[in-house]
Order: sequence, then structure tokens, then C-alpha cells
Amino acid sequence: MSGTSEGPSAPAGTASGVPPAPVTERHTTAMDPTVMDPTVLDPPTTNPTVTEPPVTGPAVTGPAVPEPTVTEPTVTGPPTTNPAVTGPAPGDPGSAAPPPADGGPTASELRDYRAAFNAATLPMGVVDGRGHVVRANEALGGLLGTAAAVLAGRQASELLDLASDDRTWHAYREVLLGRRSRFRCTRRLKHPDGRSLWAEITVVPMTGASAAEPARVLLTVADVSDRRELQERLRHLQMHDPVTRLPNRTLFFERLASALETPPYQDDSMPPRQHARIGLCYLDLDGFKAINDTLGHRTGDRLLAAVAARLTDCAENDASRNPGGSRLVARLGGDEFAILVEDSAGTEELAELARSVLAALQQPFDLAGQRLSVSASIGVVERAAAGTSPTGLMQAADTTLYWAKADGKARWTLFDPERNAHRMTRQSLSSTLRPAVERGEFTLEYQPLVGMADGVLRGVEALVRWNHPQFGVLPPNRFVQIAEEDGSIVQLGRWVLRTACRQARRWQLDHPDEPPLFISVNVAVRQVWDSDLVADVDRILAETGLAPGLLQLELTESAVMGSGGRPLRALQALSDMGVRIAIDDFGTGYSNLAYLSRLPVSVLKLDGAFVKGFRYEDGTHPSPADETIVEAMVQLAHRLGLTVTAECVETAGQAERLRRIGCDTGQGWLYSRAVAPEQIAGLIGSRPLEG
Repeated sequence: MSGTSEGPSAPAGTASGVPPAPVTERHTTAMDPTVMDPTVLDPPTTNPTVTEPPVTGPAVTGPAVPEPTVTEPTVTGPPTTNPAVTGPAPGDPGSAAPPPADGGPTASELRDYRAAFNAATLPMGVVDGRGHVVRANEALGGLLGTAAAVLAGRQASELLDLASDDRTWHAYREVLLGRRSRFRCTRRLKHPDGRSLWAEITVVPMTGASAAEPARVLLTVADVSDRRELQERLRHLQMHDPVTRLPNRTLFFERLASALETPPYQDDSMPPRQHARIGLCYLDLDGFKAINDTLGHRTGDRLLAAVAARLTDCAENDASRNPGGSRLVARLGGDEFAILVEDSAGTEELAELARSVLAALQQPFDLAGQRLSVSASIGVVERAAAGTSPTGLMQAADTTLYWAKADGKARWTLFDPERNAHRMTRQSLSSTLRPAVERGEFTLEYQPLVGMADGVLRGVEALVRWNHPQFGVLPPNRFVQIAEEDGSIVQLGRWVLRTACRQARRWQLDHPDEPPLFISVNVAVRQVWDSDLVADVDRILAETGLAPGLLQLELTESAVMGSGGRPLRALQALSDMGVRIAIDDFGTGYSNLAYLSRLPVSVLKLDGAFVKGFRYEDGTHPSPADETIVEAMVQLAHRLGLTVTAECVETAGQAERLRRIGCDTGQGWLYSRAVAPEQIAGLIGSRPLEG
């Protein structure tokens, strides 16, 4: 016995609506051609031994009708003889039919599949290769607020918002065309009753498709609103600070990156507000650590929460005064906060916001009976969004905040590109200083030290120069402080000391008939702390053969006057070796004369500020006070057995007055600038240098 293919009738996804004719077990059982694929589901048949859910809607009142364009072969099988079971409706498989010759599902299995499809609580639908819904179960209809039969023939992409963005639409089409094995996405759907729900949509190809069968996919929709809501709550906890309830660092940087990636449309024909700009106030509380340490973390947390509330009020007030851009207040960590202004109106808006924040935070805080006062330092950055990165903006803000603190705290400072360029240059020098010593980029020049009484060359001061490959020749004031801060002064100072001593010994050997020149080398106090200066000097003198009495080490007054412990012992040991110790820039630092009686000092070098007061300027007489001070210091030094060197001697008149006062040696442009060692060799044994 055999069944035949049904002829074309209703469009795909619809049913004829004609109720099936009753049959008995004596009727032949024919396989409906539309269910050769077990996942292509037809309405369930009647089986008295199985209770199945009622079927409603025109799509499930009669046997399924195949699409007009598909004619599938018939499948034959022996009749069933079970008198207890009513035979299937015409065109539907019977439960007792043997499996098809190709090993496909039996009629009973197909009937179970159809029953499971319709009874499933998971919304499901079968979609053809053109994206039309072939059939849907009642759960899908309920999810979308309509009867399942109404969905037949509709575009699944329209029902489930799968065409709202190109990426999702492309992936969905790839599955329909058989080029992709699975597609899953999450969509926010609008229920007809007005509520919104989040749905996870999965689309997978259905097995069993052949050249004679249309390609179809199974679409499932899961309501994940509860899970999504839980995820949102967890994300809120992850993205917000538990103390202040403000967005935390992670959310702040997400928002910042988004603002810089998608700026408003820019057009010169539009008002200035439409040009994409961004502003940032980056602030840090002054003295918060002391409050936290003395009053406890609970009070500190209360203070942070109160600060957050005032910052939020300032941001909201600023938004009301300058509508157009959104503002985000965030706690970045510790006592650091940020106010991000998207689409800012310019620098003045950010300055006004910073001033309002300072004024708000200067008002006392009442926290559980405790009255506290704090201030803040604020770095302000405002610039065009184009070409700005989150990292670059935060670096500028952090630098500007550092400036505000360095300038005295309790203030706001605007980012200055020129000042930042200087800082960047300084950073560049710092990062390349150590390798520069190894590469031999440093050289020494020497400035003469001349006897004031006769103008004869007595010694030289070694001055280091950096032949930088990018910035040219740099004087010591451009890099010595950097070297002291990062510790590279130890390595650099050791090189200067060795090079200077070697050069002094060479001059001595080249001019054996002339009195040897002493060499004066500047030493940073960090060299005493971070290295064994005594051992370095002893080793270098031994290597070069220079006598200790021909080496003079210069330390600044502020370093020497505060010396104690190890530095004082090191200076004493050097003095015991015969090395001369000189105090540089004397008269501008601590000037604690009590130290002079305890320190092993041999020479005082008067600061050039005193010597400059000796000059005639604009026809006026020199300052008598400067001359009196210098005369007193010279007399004091001589009483203590010290010699005096005057710096910055530029005129013959200055030299004459210094000679009359009793200065021992002088250096300055009157005699010579710092020159190469070859030029010093030409000055040895020559006539007096005073011009």
C-alpha cells in the first residue's frame, strides 16, 4: 500500500483548515511528504492512548500542506493492525508504521515530535530559507502576544528585530543560507501589552534537508529578562563605588572611551556647541590621609560620601547653566574624583566648574557631630575630542593635578602645553641620562680660578656638559637636578671626578716647571649617601696619580650645613686625606655659622648675588650693604683659617673692590668662561688673566 504526495493548496506556513477525515486501523498509513525531515512538524494525530494538548488555530486544525514549490516522494509501509489505536488522519503518519527505508523516524516518532513542538513551553518556530515562519508553537505566539497561526508567513526578522543592525542581520542570513552552523543574539522586544522583555534568540539549521526538500531552520526564543536584570544589578555593583555610590574607575574609563570614539557630528556651518570637545576636572582631597589615620576609616568613608554628594550637586548646577553636554562624576580610587564633561563649551566652562567645586568643598562638613574641613587640588583639561585618547587626556589631567599640588594645593590649575612640553623634555632627559653616561655623551669644560692679588691662574673648576643628540649642548642646570632625583648622579659624578683628576694630572705632567693647578669638582650630597665617596676618591687619586691636596670638592651650603652622621664622617675622612672641602654659594642657604667651627671646610665660595651688587648700574653707586656683608664674611672666614673665592666676577671694578676686601681667589667672565682643556693648557704660566 502506498500514499501519494498532496497537491499544492495554501501558501507555505498555512493550513487548509479542512478537518481530517476519520480513519481506522484498516486504512493504509501514508507518510506525509512534509514530515520526511523529523524537525519539520505537522499537527498531532489523534491517539486514544496518548493525551496531547488541544490544538487550536487554523495552522493546526488539519494536516499540514507542503509549500507549493516542493513535491516530495511518497513513502509506503504496511498497514497497522492494532485495533486499540485509531489510525492517523489522511496524509499523517501512523504510530505503528515501520521506519522508512532510509532509516528516518517512524510515524510514532514524528507524532511525538509534533506533540512536543506544540506543547513545549520554550517558544519555537520553523523558518524557511527566505526567512518566513513556516509554523510556530503556542509558546512563541504567547511571547509575542498573538496566536501562533497568525505568525505563519511573517518574516521572523521583523518579529524578533533581527535586522536592526548589520552584524546581526548578516549572521542570521548566513544561517538561513546554510553557511553558518549556529547564530545566537539577545534582543529587547516590546510585548503588545506595553512591557519590555529581553529575549535570547537561537537559530540553527534543521537536519534532513536534501535537494528535494527546502532548507529550513529552527528558531528558539528564551525570555532572559530575569537573568538580564540580575546581570544589570551585578554590573551596577561592579561599576559603582560602594562607599560613594558614584561610578567607579572602570565605568569612568568606559564612558570616556565612548565619548572620544563617538563625538558629535562636526561641521563648520553649525554653531560652536556642535563641535566635539571634552573637559575633565581631576581632583584630589588635600589632607585626607590625616583624617583617615586619626579619625578612622568609617569617618573617612562618611567624608568621601559627603564630598561625592557635593560634587554631584556642582555637576548638576553646571549642567543647568551650560546645557548641551552630559556630566559624569566618578570616584577613581582613594580620595581621587573626576568630573567628565562631554561636549564642553570651552575652557571657561571647566574653569567655572572647578571654582564652584573648590567653593563647595571649602564649606565645613558635619559628620555625626564631627565638624571637618578639607580642600582639594584640581587639574583641569579641556580640548577638542578629535585626536585625543583616554590615556592622553588622563596623563594631561594627572600632570595638571600635580602642578596644582606643587603650586600650593587648595587651587585649580589649567593644563599648559608649554609647561607640559618642558616636563616632557625633562622626562626625556631623565630616561636617557644613564645610557648617555655609558655612551660617552658628556664632556668637561674648565673655568679658571684666579688669585685676586696677582691675577695668576691657581686652579680650575670642572663643569660638565651634555652633548645631547636631540637638544644639543646642555649646561649642568638642565640635568644635574634630574640626576640627583633619579640617583644617576652617583654614576655621573664618579665619571666627572675621574675625568677631572686625570686632566689635572696631565696638565701637571705637561708643565712640570709651573706650579700645579688644583681641580675643583662639584659633589651632590646624594653621592655621599648613595655611594662610598671616600673610597671612590681614594681609588681615583691612586689611579690618576694626583696629589690629594690638588683636589677640591664643592658642596652646596644647604647640603653641608645640614650634614650629620655619615655625610659628616665622610667629609672628615676626605679632609684627613688632604682633600680640600669648599662650600659653594655661601651666604644664600642656611648660613648657620655654628657649623663652620665643626665642619672640615677649607674654602668658602661667595654666592655671585653679592658680587653683582658691586657693579655700577645706570650711573648709580654700588650697594654699600653688599660690600659690607662680603667684607664681614671674608674677615670671618680668615679668622677661621678659611680661604674665600668670589664667583661671578665680571668687571675690573668688582675685582678691585674684592681685592681690597681681601678675597683670595675669584672666577667669572672677567677672567674666562668655561673652556676646553686645550685652552686651559695655553693659560698655564702666562701673564695675569685680569683684563
